[in-house]
Formats: sequence, C-alpha cells, structure tokens
Amino acid sequence: MIKNIIALAVGIFALSSISLLSAENVFPYKYDVNTLENGLRIITVPMPSNGIVSYYTLVQTGSRDEYEVGKTGFAHFFEHMMFRGTEKYPGTVYDSLIISIGADGNAYTTDDYTAYHLNLANEDLDLVMELESDRFQNLSYPEADFKTESGAVYGEYRKNITDPGNVIWEKLKFTAFDKHTYKHSTIGFEADIKAMPTLYEYSKEFHSRYYRPENCILFIAGDIKTSDILAKAKKYYSSWKRGYVTPKVEIEQAQTAPRSASVSYDGKTNPMLGIGYKTTAFDAKSKSSVARELIGDLAFGSNSELYKKLYLKEQKVQYISPYFPQNRDPFLSIIFTMVNDANDIKYVETEIQKSVDWFQNNLVDKKKLEDLKKRQKYGFLMGLDTPSNLTGGLARTVAITGGIDAIEDYFKTLESLTPQDIQNEAKKMNASQRTVIKLKGTK
Repeated sequence: MIKNIIALAVGIFALSSISLLSAENVFPYKYDVNTLENGLRIITVPMPSNGIVSYYTLVQTGSRDEYEVGKTGFAHFFEHMMFRGTEKYPGTVYDSLIISIGADGNAYTTDDYTAYHLNLANEDLDLVMELESDRFQNLSYPEADFKTESGAVYGEYRKNITDPGNVIWEKLKFTAFDKHTYKHSTIGFEADIKAMPTLYEYSKEFHSRYYRPENCILFIAGDIKTSDILAKAKKYYSSWKRGYVTPKVEIEQAQTAPRSASVSYDGKTNPMLGIGYKTTAFDAKSKSSVARELIGDLAFGSNSELYKKLYLKEQKVQYISPYFPQNRDPFLSIIFTMVNDANDIKYVETEIQKSVDWFQNNLVDKKKLEDLKKRQKYGFLMGLDTPSNLTGGLARTVAITGGIDAIEDYFKTLESLTPQDIQNEAKKMNASQRTVIKLKGTK
C-alpha cells in the first residue's frame, strides 16, 4: 500500500545535490537529487547490489492529463510507441542491443504518470543512457507504424473488457466523475481508441507537449556512483530542449448525492459490486490522508471482521478487495467484491456499509492499530531489498512529487495516528460521496 503514497513537491535547484540520511529516517539509503539546466531531474540511490542497476524514466503524464474531448488514451499509446525507436536506433536495433547486454526492459501507464524501466549491469550504463536519451529526444515513427500500433491498442482494449473487473472499473470511474479526467480509464474511451488511427498529427503534438525534460525524472538505484550518473546524464541529455505544456484539467465539483449504476458483462461471471467514496488528494502530512489508507485495511482487508464474516464464515463472496490509492487529484476509496449468489448482492452491499458505519461510530482497538502501523513500516522496508524493488515500489511517489521526501512525512504522520483519527476519517465516507456499481453477466 505504501506504493501509493504521494507528497509535497521537492524543491530542486539546477545542478545542486541533496543528500539525506540520519538515524531517525525510515528510508535506509542515502540518496541524491540533481537537476540539469534543462529541468531534467535525476534521483540516484546508491546501494549494494553486486553490479545490478535499476533505471527508470518517469514521465509525469498519465491518463489524467488527457483533457481534450475525443483524445483519450494517448499516454498509454506512447507506452507502446516509444519502443518504435528513432532514425539512429530503430526499434529492432534498440531491441537487439538491449537483448545483447542481457537487460530487462518494459513500461507501464497509470492515471498520473508513465514509467519506462530497465534492469541492467552497471558496466552497460553508458550504452543504456545513450539509447534512452535518444528515444526520449528523437522518437520517430511514420504514419503507417502509427496506425499499426493504434490498432494494436484497440486490440488490447478488446482483450481487457473480457475481464469483468475491468468492465466494472471503467463504469465506476465514468459514473463517479463528471468533469475531471479521472472519468476515463488509463487505456481511454473505446470510441477514442477506435478513432486513434486518424490522429497521426495529434500524436506528434501530444509527444512534443509532454515528453520534455522538465516533465521527466531519471530514477536510478543500485551499484552506481552519483557523480558517474551525472556526468553521463549531462553528456546524453543536456541537448534535450524544454517545452512542457501544462494540461488544462478541469476541477471536479463536489458530489452532493449518492450515485449508482448497473453494467452488463458480455459473458459468464459471478455478480460484482464496486463501491467508491470520493476523497481528497493525498498529503503525506495529513492525518486524514494516511488514516484513510489504513481504513482500507482495517475495515475491508483480510484481517477485517467483514472479511471473516462474508468470505470465511458465510462464504457469500469470492473476495473483498479494498483499493484506497493515493492520487495527485481527489479520487476514490474503493471496495470491490465478487458475490457467489446474485440473490445476495443487496445483503453484501448492506454488510459493507455496516462495516463503514461501525468505524464511524466506534474506536478501533488501539493495539490493532499499532500492529497495523508496524506491518506498514515492516512491509515498506522489506520492499527495498533490491534496486528494482526499490525503484518499482517508490515510482509512484517519485513520479507524482518529484522526490522521495514524502516517505519521512508519511511515517511521521502514521506514527501519530490515534483511534480517534481513524474514526474521524471514516465519518467522511458518507452516502453523498458514494458511488455504487453492480455488474452482472449476460450468460
């Protein structure tokens, strides 16, 4: 769950370095934050790893930034397109070189950012930085390749909707939001994806607008020296020109009444429920924000009374899955569940609300809360054992805020939470902020 933390922005000065580590800090490694003159931020975490390095390029653009009507899905599209290569290193050449050094590379897109990552040996850093800097600055693709890849994205969309979980997720977001770009899923609206092959010129505009150095972060951990990384970064990335354009994302108006909708799944499935409560944007120093995250575990996690009742004792559900993410903008705290019998949908919905009601009207056991705090800290630290686990676990924090500083704020806030803080936050999960989606199969 710590993967979802976000925080206040980190102030970074051109070619300055910040090194933080003290006995009181939770994060166990020294790290450095530097910024090139063109705005590219570089975060390095030297750590023992027997020559292994994890190399992330984080683009602070996700589906949230797709504000233009009829043009959703392009953040995800470029996750694909970036592997098409450049005139100097076409996609096939890029792939061949990456394979030849035994590197492991991939990418993914979220609502708030896009991540490109590789695991490699430290002796290959020079080649990798040359390849990565080239494709981020000089991506090149003809219209034919663009149409081929956009067609592949539509195929991915069609594959995704064979999963009822994706169908209910898409419907929940669409119903809960009116204006904000969180209304569409990361892959985009189906109609927009189908129309994507006609938007070749727009695709180049999108890339030019968002793939700029001041909107990207190099996040590198492992067997490295910061001075070596900086020297290479200056060599390969300094010519990258500024030009980021801030997206015109509309602010969502306050929800004032409960919402609900039903959706059919074209196939056979057990019925599902998706219940989301509007939340505020995350702030690592806010008790409200951190308490909200803990409610997901306390009220709906595998150790919760609700889980024991509905899953273990009564066997009414296939699972109960809380998803209380941390986002750049106000989002949702969500409970998903799959019901064994369609006749029990209303009963399960009522029991979920009863769990919310209990936390609104009672104080959680202090020992249970303290135990959860310890598990949170332990789980976080255990996720820092390798370079790829560290960068993967902190990618969201770094991408959204530009730094790692949020970790210390988060754990200070976590330690300060009391049962009363949990109750205060639970009281904000009221009916006027709730959206309920019910999914049923058609076969």
